[in-house]
Amino acid sequence: MTAYKSRGCPNAQQTELNQTESCSEAAATLFSAWTPITKKPSNQQLFQERTTLILHWFDLWTDGQRKHLLQLLLRRCSKSQLKSISDYFIKVAPITRLDFTTVLPRVLSLYILSFLSPMDLCAAAQVSWYWRFLSEQDCLWAPKCIRQGWFLTYGTSDNEYGAWKKHYVACACNLDFLSPREAADLYGTLNETLPEAEEEEEKRTECLIRRTIREKIVEHKKADLKSRRAWLTNSKGTYASSIRQKSSLLPLSRSTTLVQIGDKCRLENLFSTKQQRLQLNSTIETSCATSSMKTLAMSSHLKSFISSINHPPPHLLLLSSRLPAYEMVLCGALVNVVPLLYDYSGMTLEALLCLVEKAMKGRVMQSIGIIAEGNTEEIQLVEGMRITEKSILNPDVRAFWEKLCGWVVPASEAGSLNIFVPLAASVAGMALINKLSILTGLSVRAPTGICTGSYQHILSEWLGNGDFPPLVYLNEGPLVSWCRQSEWIEQSLQVLRKQLEPQLRLLSHETRGRTLGLFLWDHINLPFVKLKSEVMQVVIEGLVALMKETTNNPLEFLGKFLLRKCVDGTVKKSEILTESASYNSNHKVAKSLLGEADRRSGAFMELLNSEKAYVRLLQAIHSVFYIPLRAALDSNRAIISSANLVMLFNPMLDILEANKVFLQDLTERSEEWSPLQCVGDVFVRFCAKLRAYTNFFNNYHTAIRTIDKCKEMLPVFRAFIKRHNKTLATRMLSLQELFLSPSTRVEEYVILLQTLMLHTPPEHADHTHMSSALNTLWNYRNFIHKLKKSLNQEEKMLEVQKIIQSCPNLQEGGRYLITVQDVALLSCLNEDIAPSLRMYECVKELGLFLFNDVVVLTEKRETHVPFSLAVNTSHTFLASVSLHSLNVSDIADTKYMQNSFLLESPNRQWMCATDREEDKIRWLCALSSAINAAKHN
Repeated sequence: MTAYKSRGCPNAQQTELNQTESCSEAAATLFSAWTPITKKPSNQQLFQERTTLILHWFDLWTDGQRKHLLQLLLRRCSKSQLKSISDYFIKVAPITRLDFTTVLPRVLSLYILSFLSPMDLCAAAQVSWYWRFLSEQDCLWAPKCIRQGWFLTYGTSDNEYGAWKKHYVACACNLDFLSPREAADLYGTLNETLPEAEEEEEKRTECLIRRTIREKIVEHKKADLKSRRAWLTNSKGTYASSIRQKSSLLPLSRSTTLVQIGDKCRLENLFSTKQQRLQLNSTIETSCATSSMKTLAMSSHLKSFISSINHPPPHLLLLSSRLPAYEMVLCGALVNVVPLLYDYSGMTLEALLCLVEKAMKGRVMQSIGIIAEGNTEEIQLVEGMRITEKSILNPDVRAFWEKLCGWVVPASEAGSLNIFVPLAASVAGMALINKLSILTGLSVRAPTGICTGSYQHILSEWLGNGDFPPLVYLNEGPLVSWCRQSEWIEQSLQVLRKQLEPQLRLLSHETRGRTLGLFLWDHINLPFVKLKSEVMQVVIEGLVALMKETTNNPLEFLGKFLLRKCVDGTVKKSEILTESASYNSNHKVAKSLLGEADRRSGAFMELLNSEKAYVRLLQAIHSVFYIPLRAALDSNRAIISSANLVMLFNPMLDILEANKVFLQDLTERSEEWSPLQCVGDVFVRFCAKLRAYTNFFNNYHTAIRTIDKCKEMLPVFRAFIKRHNKTLATRMLSLQELFLSPSTRVEEYVILLQTLMLHTPPEHADHTHMSSALNTLWNYRNFIHKLKKSLNQEEKMLEVQKIIQSCPNLQEGGRYLITVQDVALLSCLNEDIAPSLRMYECVKELGLFLFNDVVVLTEKRETHVPFSLAVNTSHTFLASVSLHSLNVSDIADTKYMQNSFLLESPNRQWMCATDREEDKIRWLCALSSAINAAKHN
């Protein structure tokens, strides 16, 4: 470089030479010939330039060259420099998670593991091989075994480890286990409210004894006055004789009399109590002398037992308000059934227990039926609480089931828990059923769910033996109608609720729902009666055959079919039964499936038949709607534009092509069906084509809006839709209803595949493919559920925004509606008197809208329509309070105020009251849960 500068610039060379000569020896170089010591600015500048040049070269090198350079630099570094680099990395990327067994001595690692429980040690053994080696050491398991009194019968060798762990596991597996009901029978439970009732009974007994004693004292005094000696008698003999006569005629002394009276009353009370307990023993077939807690447990149900001597215990039916057309279920409840309709949104398990206890009124139930949302692996009993195989072990959920089923008669008297969710159709559902059975000590029954449709799994075979559970709670007609057409009945009931509920608001939820259900059932009951004839069954067969055939003259085909039936002279039993007999046919067919292979065959046939019906629906969309619209577009007589046609029908046509191939594969497998036949690979190939379903669901909301928009703007399209909607070719469905079939079919795929998995042994060749396909479809179903939930929340927010007048914008990110409650705003007339004597007046009616982050208070107004019973309700925005700054407190009931609570914000407070106690319980539980969730988040 020096030579280069000398050649390039002679004058600079001469100048540099002069400067060098003038410098002293102190100007010698240290780093290089071009880095003077005395000139620090020049030194720093040269160092920066060289660093920049090296970094520039470093950026141009490949990854391998960079690593090679770093290795060379690290080899040349001293220990202090390497220490500096290590400190830098620790500061920039500190170690937050480290396996302590790799840095601590083995003695300390074992000491840390010694604090773990046996279950935690077994979980730690699954981390790695080294953790398994440590967690199976005898020094950890020997103290746990010795503490339980379990000793090895031999001495372990030096190289043997894990013997004490195996001994602990073997002893724990052989322990006797008592179900909660058996443990309660022997030792009692902590949740019993029996001591209060026993204490009240003892108080009444003592009060009776004291009253009897007082009466005897009065009688004793009267007798003492009557039999005392004469006052003016001075004769000692007369006095002595009178004393002797008095002692022979008078009763015992006063103290002795009182003692005898008390003992006599107690003996009589004890004798009557023993007689009642003997009657209880003869009825419930249990022992009275097992423990003192057992004695208390019997006396709590004494009233209910005496009142139910001549009547069997009723059945309790829990009904979720989230179910579509739940009014139809309520109207079909039998006389000996106690229906309990509860609000799904905002309800908690504690509030639900309070409602159940209030509905039972101290009675014992024969069985409990639960009709709620759910699937083959979980029960959605209340909002935000999914009861699964894992969550049932939570303390709150466990206590709920123990207390709920503690009000049911034992299993020895046919006590049962009937869940109207297809839990018996999957392995996880069966595990949940087994845990519920162990936890409650009852017989738990659930449908197998091999029938596809709206709620038709309820009509399928049920787990266990005995009567058909749905008919224990509900009438046959409303049950079958609701199971098959709940979505369509819900559309009619939505109109009825808006028109009739304002007039029925003073009634309870159950009575109101039953009234609406009976009103609707009276209108749809006529065709149900007319279908009970053999002639109509033959006509139904002809219509079904007509749907399967493609003919230009449907009337001619139907006439020939009926004529052929008439010529035969015999009417065969229809495969499509009437509404009234459908559950019997399904039940009998399901009962005939014996063995796992036959059950697997039945599930496969249900899959094949339902797939044929589903493909027919998709073909109806193609033939009835798409082909005429495409033909009109090709002939320059377009009904809708090409872009709208492609956007509406192309995703559905892709689904049709994928399901045609899927149906063809299933048909081929059915022709060669055997217990060893595989179906999982067919599902795996079908899951690879789920992109067509994804495109449809992503475009579904836009497609529905496009159909409505085209109907409004294009009269030709409106006439076309009106002409082809709800015809025989479309199975009496509209285009929008046909677009619902893909989402429903994905739900059915999961149920049917879980049923196949349940009846497929693990060693079967089809088990691996079916497990993979089930995981894929399960995740896809969750994706659809998220889409539905987000759309429902958006619709609810839009509806609330329209209802509340002068309301600020509520549609913020992540906000959703939980529940709504109507309350009365109270004002105290005089706050100087005691709280128990205060009187309140209703100032106005409020509407409380609870969201996940805020509570909106509105002023509710009702206006009556002249010459009509209709009532118009309006809400005006009053205030909005964040849940973080809201405090809620319960107010005890008094003579002048019931069901009240207090809402406090930093600026003001509202004293509110509900009409019913259950509304207050539900609202307070929902508000408390929302406040805790908001603070936690």
